[in-house]
Amino acid sequence: MNLLELIINYNWEEINPVFIAKLIIDLVSLTVLVRYIYLRHHHRTDLMLTFYSFNVIVFIISYLLNRVELSTGAAFGLFAIFSMLRYRTEGISAKDMTYLFLCIALGLILAVSAGSFGEHLVLASFVLLLTYLLETGWVGGKRSTMTIVFEKPELIHPSRRQELIQELEQRTGFRIYGVEVGDIDFLKDSVVLTVHHEKP
Repeated sequence: MNLLELIINYNWEEINPVFIAKLIIDLVSLTVLVRYIYLRHHHRTDLMLTFYSFNVIVFIISYLLNRVELSTGAAFGLFAIFSMLRYRTEGISAKDMTYLFLCIALGLILAVSAGSFGEHLVLASFVLLLTYLLETGWVGGKRSTMTIVFEKPELIHPSRRQELIQELEQRTGFRIYGVEVGDIDFLKDSVVLTVHHEKP
């Protein structure tokens, strides 16, 4: 019997409608989080597979284990294992790790929660709304930080601070709130600056 025949002859009535409903809520919430919040602000599509894969795997495993009375401690242990597997790799920023954390958390919460569908929707909506408000600056203000290699180390002198800020604002087009001086290389005539600026 081939795969198509197995699918056709499968007794679909055995599938728990609760599982289907939870999976739909999870996937819709994940799509809103990744497609309409993350990509709108970060434009990094290479992590799409990571976000969806981790969410779906954690959701399915947590749901199946929850059917055999998975304890809360075991559920969060599973959550921690999946989190550390990705967090220990290089090439992912703190914000990307935060979004991965949210993707895993959504899958775990929706899989093991014993509440009603309305409660599931409220939980998912709360996570999405809070993430949106934080990302757009409604809560913490529209400020960000970037690192710049600056080729005029003479401007880092305290007496020329205002001149340094004006130079950075002219070059970047951002409103600068503060500048922190990092490594100074007088041989290459450069300095590393951490610039706190208004989000565009």
